[in-house]
Amino acid sequence: MAYVNPAGEFTRDQRYIPTRITADGRDGYPVEPGRYRLVVSRACPWANRAIIVRRLLGLEDALSMGIAGPTHDERSWTFDLDPDGRDPVLGIERLQEAFLARYPSYDKGITVPAIVDVPTGQVVTNDFAQITIDLSLEWTAFHRSGAPSLYPAALREEIDKVNRFVFADVNNGVYRAGFAGTQEAYETAYHRLFDRLDKLSERLTTQRYLVGDTITEADVRLFTTLVRFDAVYHGHFKCNRSKLSEMPVLWAYARDLFQTPGFGDTIDFVHIKQHYYVVHKDINPTRIVPAGPSLSNWLDEHGREKLGGRPFGDGTPPPPPVPAEVVPAEHGPVG
Repeated sequence: MAYVNPAGEFTRDQRYIPTRITADGRDGYPVEPGRYRLVVSRACPWANRAIIVRRLLGLEDALSMGIAGPTHDERSWTFDLDPDGRDPVLGIERLQEAFLARYPSYDKGITVPAIVDVPTGQVVTNDFAQITIDLSLEWTAFHRSGAPSLYPAALREEIDKVNRFVFADVNNGVYRAGFAGTQEAYETAYHRLFDRLDKLSERLTTQRYLVGDTITEADVRLFTTLVRFDAVYHGHFKCNRSKLSEMPVLWAYARDLFQTPGFGDTIDFVHIKQHYYVVHKDINPTRIVPAGPSLSNWLDEHGREKLGGRPFGDGTPPPPPVPAEVVPAEHGPVG
């Protein structure tokens, strides 16, 4: 499977399944505890958003989570982490099976995160941007006591604005650099990425979080790219003007979030590196996974508390991850 566009600029296929799971069930899928399964891979930044939001909101009991392995082939993500290679709830070996159960001739990407209707075994949605918003707004009846408001009404317009340029220039920007097929396309993406990172550094110099004085959806979306930057994007995707650890403001901001319950405890650096360096064979034909970089500095003091801010607003930190969802210690910053 090829990822690089030999003609030049990488363009992301954004044809996702738009069906929504809502409190009123207007798309035919009402919010019901235990009915759905969130399928993720810890390697994927888009899925990582849903993992974090589910943790912060305390939806573990209402929405179960299946974790696919860090690598996949041309067909789809697989459940090779499970003892018999099958998801224990859905009973399938490949996420592709849930997509084909609903759309037998499905011809778009089999992507994570995806939410599957357990009774029918059919995928409901893989619209990653909408999934996290709906977890915040539609699943409120099942939020934990003390759940933060990640998408507050008063800040939504600003959050949406920030999310648009973060997606275009940073979240997707690293891929536009990494999958570019010409020097011109690569350099355009490279400069766009670092120009935006410089602007974000300026924004975060005087405020602890991207929008308002609490963690919001905007911080979740930026974090999942930043946390992968030095381990993957700097080398593998040639985003190498600077490491994250050489950009003081963004580095402190990322460490602040990493050390916040619900963020760093979802990060599996081993899975992240395995995914990118093994799956993207046209970029890394040897499939050798680098041993570095050192990760212990993720736990260094960040000093961002001096800017004020209340991480969870009027809410509280989430409890520790449930035992079945704990990232192995050796896959973290001290592994």
